[in-house]
Amino acid sequence: MDRRSFNRRLLAGGAVAATGATSLSLASAPTATSAPTAAGAARTAPAGGVVRHMKLYAEKLPDGQMGYGLEKGKASIPGPLIELNEGDTLHIEFENTMDVPVSLHAHGVDYDIANDGTKLSKSHVEPGATRTYTWRTHLPGKRADGTWRPGSAGYWHYHDHVVGTDHGTGGIRKGLYGPVVVRRKGDILPDKQFTIVFNDMLINNKPANASPNFQATVGDRVEIIMITHGEFYHTFHMHGHRWADNRTGLLEGPADVSRVIDNKITGPADSFGFQIIAGENVGPGAWMYHCHVQSHSDMGMAGLFLVAKADGTIPGYEPHHPTGAKGAAKKGAAEAGGHSH
Repeated sequence: MDRRSFNRRLLAGGAVAATGATSLSLASAPTATSAPTAAGAARTAPAGGVVRHMKLYAEKLPDGQMGYGLEKGKASIPGPLIELNEGDTLHIEFENTMDVPVSLHAHGVDYDIANDGTKLSKSHVEPGATRTYTWRTHLPGKRADGTWRPGSAGYWHYHDHVVGTDHGTGGIRKGLYGPVVVRRKGDILPDKQFTIVFNDMLINNKPANASPNFQATVGDRVEIIMITHGEFYHTFHMHGHRWADNRTGLLEGPADVSRVIDNKITGPADSFGFQIIAGENVGPGAWMYHCHVQSHSDMGMAGLFLVAKADGTIPGYEPHHPTGAKGAAKKGAAEAGGHSH
């Protein structure tokens, strides 16, 4: 489904879900139609100010894990990507289909205490119950005292804050987490998006040495949303590709002094994101991404960013671990947790 069809369904009050995805990265509250651009120019996000509505479910998965989903029976790890523009308000009708209390707690957006998603504020959801959570976003601007108030734009995330302990430790370990992207008017929109979560010693809660692979074609504008949960600090590294260490991961021009990196230290509850052009200056191939703490990568915290040529082939790619042996190069973004716009 293309971005315009998706937007029409969402603005009409519908929800869209990808089937068969083990790591769904789907814009549940997208950026509407992108702002007009010159021929060949990158698409950009429009102004916010829209009131949106969506439904979200918490479910137990067959393997004992837990996930969030846009439809009953279609929960995933990570949960759906929720995408907003600065100024938007989102009402989430949240249903708990499990036999334990659960909640929805967000980072980066605005909410009052009744929408905090904790037992402390009695804003959790009992088994079989439904609750509406409201998130708001705002533009940057001056406060009354003349100081500058930052906007909501950034790469954020949501997670449970109830299962196991009052801090949601059990829920997070079992997979109750997902990404949030808030854009500013004019932000560049990607062609594909992938969410990567380092959760203790797992990636997207996959078993060691079965980490998800992600596929794109040379020239695609790819957005990576990176989140960390659990007990450990990690270093996220991607081979062959670099990004700017700022809000968007993109340089704003030749005078932008943002540091360009390909490795970033990330700790529990950290989140960041960036955009890259697949294969830019390096070409197609099976490019590794991994935690650069050596013992962590040795224990399986590594996967592949598969960059194909226009004909779909990946030069020199020979699957060398279980994920690759399953034919990830053919399954591509659907299984890996990506969403093409």
